[in-house]
Amino acid sequence: MRYGQGVALVLAAGSLWSLMGLGLRQIEAASVWQILFWRSVGMVPVLLAFVWWRSGGQPLMTIRQVGLAGVIGGLGLVFAFAGAIHAIQTTTIANAVFLFTASPFVAAILGWILLGEKVRPWTWATIALAVAGMYLMVREGLEMGAASGNIAALLSAAGFGAFSVALRWGRLSEMLPVSLLGGLFSALVAAGVLAVQGQPIAPSAWDIGISTGIGALILALGMLCYTLGSRVIPAAELTLLSLIEVLLAPLWVFVFLGETASAATFAGGGVLLAAVSLNAVMGARAHMAQGLAKAP
Repeated sequence: MRYGQGVALVLAAGSLWSLMGLGLRQIEAASVWQILFWRSVGMVPVLLAFVWWRSGGQPLMTIRQVGLAGVIGGLGLVFAFAGAIHAIQTTTIANAVFLFTASPFVAAILGWILLGEKVRPWTWATIALAVAGMYLMVREGLEMGAASGNIAALLSAAGFGAFSVALRWGRLSEMLPVSLLGGLFSALVAAGVLAVQGQPIAPSAWDIGISTGIGALILALGMLCYTLGSRVIPAAELTLLSLIEVLLAPLWVFVFLGETASAATFAGGGVLLAAVSLNAVMGARAHMAQGLAKAP
């Protein structure tokens, strides 16, 4: 695969994921756990089929290879998926997706604490800048009663951060089996929570169709594109390219639903995007300098 094809695939993944909020806005009455269950039902068969194809008809062997790190990463995705759904349902799309971009910084901190990975000085500086941006965003949300949505968005970011750290801890180069485990765990957890709460597992046919469609067409296909594209693109550049999701998600709900966000959300989001972009650019420069140093 060529570099340009990889870029196109990663941009396609981010564009698909940016439709998540617009899709969830079509849900009529389903709860977070009902959505999570049926979205996982839609996602798992698509990922399983691709893992089956990539493994030459031996998906169980491929899944077993991810080991404990894959299990922990899959559990991290449960928090990421459930938190994202609740955040999008209880706050604006712009507020939610901007807070989701905290995941690289969560990964950096967890990697430093759990894996002893060195965090460069400029990374700490961008983390501080990101915290300032998040404060600008959530301060108004807390005053308006959107605390649970903001907390859920940050938990979602933490879940994705844990997912990333688990991949590094296990030296996993293949993400799809871990994402598949995340979908399976999400379905099991959602079914368990619904049983404990005494809620029916099946909402309306409309909500089931929307949820499974999001899982199969937006989440799973986006993951496939991202996984294929990531094979020829450095991680720092992936971070930059993935920002298209953050930029497009508020645009879709504004164009099609007329949903906008406060000035504080866009101001804080701008600071947060600047922090993420700066971190990615500095990482790319460090990667290039390291490559030049190793060159004969």
